[in-house]
Amino acid sequence: MSVVADSNAAQVASTGRKPRHVAIIMDGNGRWAAQRGLPHGEGHRRGVDAVRATVRAAIELGVGHLTLFSFSSENWSRPVEEVDFLFGLFRRYIRRDVAELHAAGVRITVIGRRAGLPVDILSLIEEAEQLTAQNRTLQLILAFNYGARDEIVRAATRMAADARDGRLDPAAIDEATMSRYLDTGPFPDPDLVIRTSGEQRLSNFLLWQLAYAELVFLPVLWPDFGADALKAAIDEFAGRSRRYGGRGAR
Repeated sequence: MSVVADSNAAQVASTGRKPRHVAIIMDGNGRWAAQRGLPHGEGHRRGVDAVRATVRAAIELGVGHLTLFSFSSENWSRPVEEVDFLFGLFRRYIRRDVAELHAAGVRITVIGRRAGLPVDILSLIEEAEQLTAQNRTLQLILAFNYGARDEIVRAATRMAADARDGRLDPAAIDEATMSRYLDTGPFPDPDLVIRTSGEQRLSNFLLWQLAYAELVFLPVLWPDFGADALKAAIDEFAGRSRRYGGRGAR
């Protein structure tokens, strides 16, 4: 399934105001499988197909940054067999799709805690990031072994070490400083966060970065997500008034 934008891109693209950065909590793989009497793993496999469709749609819609919550630091509490299966899917996605993503101009960055990940996955991540480092069509950010509280703690630990060693003046620390120390430091904060499956919570995802994001909760289960659902969320975003604590037009 190609990630390159097709000839229908103009028909898919929204005419309204677009977010620079879309973040998605991909939820509902297990329920999708259960509703169809399929093994749990089949929902995760179909979820990877939805990732491919969503990346392609993001390119077509002109989204600059797309962050996907692919494996949370809390997911380690799932059965070992499921964790191993999810890791296997991640390996296959990186191995099979990176060349095509690279050809489409997609830059890949993986955020989250890398300590404790299998060596082969670390190698795949580094290779994908290095290969695609100069691409500019879409910045694809995969949150893998990621938790927002863990990210903030790691950032604070690095700041404390830099302050101790004289590289950072504690009196100069502000919100911009904190943002630079986060995993997402090089990127703009998400304008729009989407959660599928009908659940309405953030689940420890980008807690700092989503302070002023527009939230859209969709009833669609993740394996059924694609261009139409992404466009609908972006259209809803375009119709909202973003005041950042100020007073909107009357």
